[in-house]
Amino acid sequence: MSKEMLEAFRILEEDKGIKKEDIIDAVTESLRSAYKRRYGQSESAAIEYDEKKGDFRVYTVREVVDEVFDSRLEISLKDALAISSVYELGDKIKFEEAPGEFGRVAAQSAKQTIMEKMRKQTRTITFNTYKEHEGEIMTGTVERFDNRFIYVNLGTLEAQLSKQDQIPGEIFQSHDRIEVYVYKVEDNGRGVNVFVSRSHPEMIKRLMEQEIPEVFDGTVEIMSVSREAGDRTKVAVRSHNPNVDAIGTIVGRGGSNVKKITSKFHPARYDAKLDRMVPTEENIDVIEWVEDPAEFIYNAIAPAEVDQVLFDTEDGKHATVVVPDNKLSLAIGRRGQNVRLAAHLTGFRIDIKSASEYEATEAELYGEAEEVEETIIEDQD
Repeated sequence: MSKEMLEAFRILEEDKGIKKEDIIDAVTESLRSAYKRRYGQSESAAIEYDEKKGDFRVYTVREVVDEVFDSRLEISLKDALAISSVYELGDKIKFEEAPGEFGRVAAQSAKQTIMEKMRKQTRTITFNTYKEHEGEIMTGTVERFDNRFIYVNLGTLEAQLSKQDQIPGEIFQSHDRIEVYVYKVEDNGRGVNVFVSRSHPEMIKRLMEQEIPEVFDGTVEIMSVSREAGDRTKVAVRSHNPNVDAIGTIVGRGGSNVKKITSKFHPARYDAKLDRMVPTEENIDVIEWVEDPAEFIYNAIAPAEVDQVLFDTEDGKHATVVVPDNKLSLAIGRRGQNVRLAAHLTGFRIDIKSASEYEATEAELYGEAEEVEETIIEDQD
């Protein structure tokens, strides 16, 4: 062993990240196991590592007794005195074993143990590396596809981009370079899985931090994002500097900042007239975040006008929004998209009612209240 062993330890520690102490423990345990397989027990085995020489030494420890019942564990007083006159009953004597007797088996076992430690250590390092990137955007290369995922090479492993994390209409080819948002990293015991997304609302936030200096330095804060990827996104923002307009900063001159964000995505829709997929653009609505929930909901329903916002007294997260009759469809949006995005953005469940519908409901309730009051008065008479 010696120099070769020390060099092997150095390589494993520097290149593979496996601590020398772990390797020594693995070899020690392997020698102990090999000894047990050969001699049927390991209680008497003592294994020592010489740090300077890089050698492992295996000893059996035997107790000095009057009568020997197990020569692997005991030595007679007569034989002990033949070794040295200082030995007495009850003393423990170490005898060095020749590893050649079982060294080959021990070496193979040690190799397997070290390889397993290497796999675990590598998995741990990989997990910790990608865990640090959780909640961030990474750039990778499209490697392959199956029915469930697009596999994106992030450098040392393949991340999984599921169908629900893809943007409808976006098509990639092998070797395409794409940006993805890392939203979950897990070690399931068999390996490290990194789950990424291009449809996640947080990807919009991270891209704005990358592209807009005022967002990166915290002058303008993105308070919430609601997204239906590939189609429409609502972003609520606030400014921490009274001289900086939050909405104008996010939009940029002539919409330049928003265009930087939307250019990162390439959705497409089927055009029945042309009978093919045509490029489209994800729309981003930027609204002002305010602390007052009624005003925030008012802003979130844009571009529709709002007459009033009413809160349920029994359910603090439920609101009714009343809009002009001619703005009802705009407030609800195509297939309910506008109100759905507004609800996600604000955290309230929102019901939209036209002014005439609300007035009719109020009139009905008011009429019922009058009837109840008249009944009560008649009963009192």
